[in-house]
Amino acid sequence: MNKEVIIKDLEEIVGKDFASNTVEDLFMYSQDPGASEPRPVDFVVMPNSVEEIQKIVKLANREKIPLIPMGGGLTLSGLVIPIKGGIVVDLKRMDQILEINELSRYALIEPGVTTGKLISYLDESYPDLQPAIPDAPPSATVVGNALIHGSGYLSQKYGNHGDMINGIEVVLPNGDICKLGSCSISDYWFSRGPIPDLVGLFISSFGTMGIVTKLSYKLYPKPKMRDVVFGMCRDPNNIPNLVSKITYTDLAEDFLLSKTDKPDYVKDLILVMVFITGDSEEELASKRKMIKRLYRKNGAQYMKMPERTIKGLLIKPQFAAAAADFRKGGGFEYVGSFMPLEMIPEASKRAAEISNKYSIITTQAFRIIGKGHCVMFAPTFAFNRADPLDMKNARDALDETNKLVLELGGIPWKSELAGQKLIVEKMDPNYKNLLKTIRNILDPNGIMNPGNWEV
Repeated sequence: MNKEVIIKDLEEIVGKDFASNTVEDLFMYSQDPGASEPRPVDFVVMPNSVEEIQKIVKLANREKIPLIPMGGGLTLSGLVIPIKGGIVVDLKRMDQILEINELSRYALIEPGVTTGKLISYLDESYPDLQPAIPDAPPSATVVGNALIHGSGYLSQKYGNHGDMINGIEVVLPNGDICKLGSCSISDYWFSRGPIPDLVGLFISSFGTMGIVTKLSYKLYPKPKMRDVVFGMCRDPNNIPNLVSKITYTDLAEDFLLSKTDKPDYVKDLILVMVFITGDSEEELASKRKMIKRLYRKNGAQYMKMPERTIKGLLIKPQFAAAAADFRKGGGFEYVGSFMPLEMIPEASKRAAEISNKYSIITTQAFRIIGKGHCVMFAPTFAFNRADPLDMKNARDALDETNKLVLELGGIPWKSELAGQKLIVEKMDPNYKNLLKTIRNILDPNGIMNPGNWEV
């Protein structure tokens, strides 16, 4: 690989200010906020158009050099840290909101549009509409979150955020542009069907199938008022039935559970948070009353919380990384996982044992997805970034929790490389063969984020 030739070619494509192979520029792209170990990067490039991405992809094929697409870079699990070196394609400059369809309720956006930008734009120009929002900082990209089966605000009501994709435009590994969904037939980006749904190939594939350059994302009516009704549960075995009963009623907008050993007075409790909406205070009051009754009947107890706590939880995006403060050095990592509702008690108990084994304060979150059809379970592990042994403990805890999740019938979410290997080992052999066949057809030179989802 002639790096001098490649950097000059990249500069010709995107401009000298937006391509680099200097040590200082590459440093930040060699790592992410999680516990993954740094890996070397050869180049970083920041395209500003689909045409520039096509040229970058064709260059990568010519030189047989890997490409790693990057949105906000906040996944925590090393998905945008090159496994085999190569070019990180930072998509932050492509940050245009191309269309808001108010009647069909979708936003057509480029991959660099952040959650914060979309929320601000809708609040100003379309105040009756809202997007689903990840449990992440406002700098997280909407496209990046949707493409990893993200979850967060509105997941209880409408499903994971990958379900909210209507269609995509993607630059394939050979440089061709392909539209998937209704946009492949119509001028409107309103649906993924009723045609063969190929959009799913690009969700949770971690950039191994192509680079998404446009995405249509569902929008939803914004309620006039919101509130959150707190409860606590001492016996985790009551949680599945409690969740089932509340989601049966269709009262909840969102539904969260959390468990932590700090501070001491909440140890051994599971905190229950049911978010409700309404057009009037009378409607909210009626829903509060029904939720409290469901708490009493299903092994939980209503908790009155300070007003400042409630206001903080109603902020969108609602992101709390307090677990990172449990250790000096401010690092935290977690195993997100999708699993059946009935596995919550066992998952919570055994994940706490893993935390204790590595002297990590137990912190767990549970987000109900799709009205109880699924739970996103996330044990969190704090670590000190300045302490290599502490970071290794976090990685070891991640590995054990990935194995636990798979043992219990769940699937690790946006998993790091070691977790991906565990998932692939457990896959149905014909699924693996199909995945390998599709990747080989789309990407015969193996340039798209190689090392991820290796079969």
